[in-house]
Order: sequence, then C-alpha cells, then structure tokens
Amino acid sequence: MEEEEMSEYPEHKLQDDWEYKILRANRSVFRHPNIFLSVCAEEKRAGWMLIEKFDDMRLRFKRPTSARQNDRMLPFDPYRTRYGMAPGPLAAMILLTVFGSIAFVVALIILLAHH
Repeated sequence: MEEEEMSEYPEHKLQDDWEYKILRANRSVFRHPNIFLSVCAEEKRAGWMLIEKFDDMRLRFKRPTSARQNDRMLPFDPYRTRYGMAPGPLAAMILLTVFGSIAFVVALIILLAHH
C-alpha cells in the first residue's frame, strides 16, 4: 500500500511490543477538528496513539500489545481500519442520489412539457 511506502518501519521496531494500524475514511472527514479529535480520543480508549496524519482521509496509530487485555471491554472494534460508512453502502447511496436526481429532473421536464 502507499502508506507502507511513505514510511517504512525498521525491523527492530516491528519486533518490539507495539502494533500498528491505519484508519481510513472514504471522505476527507479528518480535516474537521471535532471529528479528528473525537476519533483520536476513541482510539486512545483502546490504547492507540496517533503517530501521523497522512492526509484528511488516513491516520496511523500504534499501541503496546499489552493494551489487547482491555479489548473485550470496548464498545467498538479496536482493530477497525475504516471510519464512517463502508465503501459499498456509500457507493450505493451516491448512485441512488444521482439516479434519483436524474429521474426527478426528467419527471419535471415531462410534467412541464404537458402544460
């Protein structure tokens, strides 16, 4: 993945007691400070610490492997890698909106043409 090429980890860092993840969003939601801070606070509950913000759609976190002990008590998946709507439902929503708008315009044109 592009993120792996952007910042590779030396082998000794991967063998330490740390684990890493990248949290991705379908849209540029991390540009909004309230969402960015809320996501970081939620990830912190699972022991994740922000390492870097690649852009407004991708964040990299790390946490000590010992933080796994508390995973059962969390109300969310600490290993989630997606934030927001999944790609499939998002695409369906966009397509429905586009085709619905086209249908509305066509119906309006037909209605106005008969008057």
